[in-house]
Amino acid sequence: MGTPPLARRLAAEAVGTALLVAVVVGSGIAAQQLSPNDTGLQLLQNSTATVLGLAVLILVFGPVSGAHFNPAVSLADWLAGRRTGTGLTGTETAAYSAAQTLGAVLGAVLANIMFDTAAAQISTHHRITTGHLIGEIVATAGLIALIFTLARTGRTALAPFAVAAWIGAAYWFTSSTSFANPAVTIGRIFTDTFAGIAPTSAPGFIAAQLLGALLGLGAAAVFHPATSPDDIVLPHPDPLKGPLPQ
Repeated sequence: MGTPPLARRLAAEAVGTALLVAVVVGSGIAAQQLSPNDTGLQLLQNSTATVLGLAVLILVFGPVSGAHFNPAVSLADWLAGRRTGTGLTGTETAAYSAAQTLGAVLGAVLANIMFDTAAAQISTHHRITTGHLIGEIVATAGLIALIFTLARTGRTALAPFAVAAWIGAAYWFTSSTSFANPAVTIGRIFTDTFAGIAPTSAPGFIAAQLLGALLGLGAAAVFHPATSPDDIVLPHPDPLKGPLPQ
């Protein structure tokens, strides 16, 4: 079986990203309700649900679209393939990013509705500090380096668990709690809850994430240089070859 049609891949990216944001936001709301006086426990509950949900979503949607769920991953895939004409095209990259962003917004709205809060919200949670921006650079660079390392060493079957593990760890060791995803960042603007981010903080987070993606791609190229054109980019989704990374 070859690469699925673009429309099916875009649907997978939109639905997968929507569900990812619903997991992040919904578990954040639940954590606030279950542990209103313990921020550390709230973060533990939020991060645990995100790790488990992300692994499942990569397993479900990886064979369809590659389960990027993240414009930074799609952009890195496009950049990595420019020398050989492989990977996502520019048009596909733009379409993936649009689908991911739309899905992220819908996922936040879905989480709001599930917990009987207003569907339309704008976050007032200001997060922008120098430490947070550095945290986003580190979290995104590590994510991209991990994904391309798995691809170039023939271990993409480990992606659901390795990617989820990185995101879960980065929840705790970065001050920003590891958004590491421009689409998810935009989606989280639309919930004024534990997981939200104020609109004024989002541009800085996104800029840091894009810089981190470039650094992560560079690190993968240094430590795992491609030995053939097929090694340069993420492999195309193929149900016979198992899931691909986030």
